[in-house]
Amino acid sequence: MNPYLLAVLALLLAAVAQTSIVWVAIERFLHPGPDSRHRRAWLAVALGAAFLTLQHGYALELALRTGLYDLRQALLAALVSLLFALGAYGFKAPAA
Repeated sequence: MNPYLLAVLALLLAAVAQTSIVWVAIERFLHPGPDSRHRRAWLAVALGAAFLTLQHGYALELALRTGLYDLRQALLAALVSLLFALGAYGFKAPAA
């Protein structure tokens, strides 16, 4: 597998993982609860993850249109996104 294809796949994985974080965070934001601070925190996580999703999408577009890519940055983005998704899913409390 060449480095270009690996970078594209890593950026695609990062974008999908960030999108899943947005879904989880919006679900937790919309979940009614007694504490509005937690709901606002989940909204902040959703907005931050949405902007990171856009960043990964722009990096993916740059790689696909021009061939410019950074393999280390793409792999780091995929790793961080997966860990962030695992953390967000772990913080997701079961609905009572």
